[in-house]
Amino acid sequence: MISHQKTLPPTAAQSVLCETELVAVLVSIHHNAPHILTLDNGQAFPSGPFTVEHRSLQKGMRNWVERQTGLQLGHTEQLYTFADTHHAQKHQVVQISYMAFIRQTCDHALDTHSIYDYFPWEDRRHTTSASLLHTIAERLKRWAQGHTQRWQRCASIFGLEDYVWNDELSLQRYEVLWEAGLVPEATWHNGAALPGLSMYHDYRRILATALSRMRAKIRYTPAVFDLLPHHFTLLQLQQAMEALAGRPMHKQNFRRLVQQQKLVNRTAEYDSPPQGRPAQLYRFAPETAENCYLAGATLPLSSIS
Repeated sequence: MISHQKTLPPTAAQSVLCETELVAVLVSIHHNAPHILTLDNGQAFPSGPFTVEHRSLQKGMRNWVERQTGLQLGHTEQLYTFADTHHAQKHQVVQISYMAFIRQTCDHALDTHSIYDYFPWEDRRHTTSASLLHTIAERLKRWAQGHTQRWQRCASIFGLEDYVWNDELSLQRYEVLWEAGLVPEATWHNGAALPGLSMYHDYRRILATALSRMRAKIRYTPAVFDLLPHHFTLLQLQQAMEALAGRPMHKQNFRRLVQQQKLVNRTAEYDSPPQGRPAQLYRFAPETAENCYLAGATLPLSSIS
């Protein structure tokens, strides 16, 4: 992990060394789940320095990612910046994180993990998720015992009692679990951490931020198309949306919505699966990008709430 360093003016008879690190959350769709490129057996993200020859932070990140991995980045945006001063080492670390979508599947030689390996409670496409959410609710009740406002906060972001699950609150859900000591990153966790892979430093919080952001982006932007092949079936589009949202969607209503908004154009080609009938291939219609409401509030989901 390389960092660009500079020395700040001395204060209180000492100087503080500042390290600036660019962190890349690289997202692709693989096996119907959003995957990320990781290092150190899934515990860290690719990171690199911001150097003076880069005209911008984002350009610097794109340059070293594409050079080192050979991957072409699609939709890219800054996520989160934070600084942490380590007084013992007399230096400050500034981490600037970015999220980027990758159209092609990552090479098998690269270290990739499903986002839901880190946040299994966020994948609500299967009825088995109910058991884990029940466990989370019971542990949060014990943590919030005697604190009404604390429990109301937990209930609202986890969709408990009379509240509705909001898939965009993945960051808030992780932060509550961290406060309650239910994830191993919390220094005061009680040894009974919930299922889910952990990460170094604040990386899982960065990943939760990325998940919240991408779920918001796919509602009102065409960002999802940066994760698909140039030609795709409507089923592939629906599965990509479901993978990112962690929610099942109604097939006929989803297709009607896509076609009504004219977000895709038919091609003359067909997909030929090993089994079943060939499916029509489509391509994204960029001229309609400004009117993309692919997963708006009226999008019908399954009965899982």
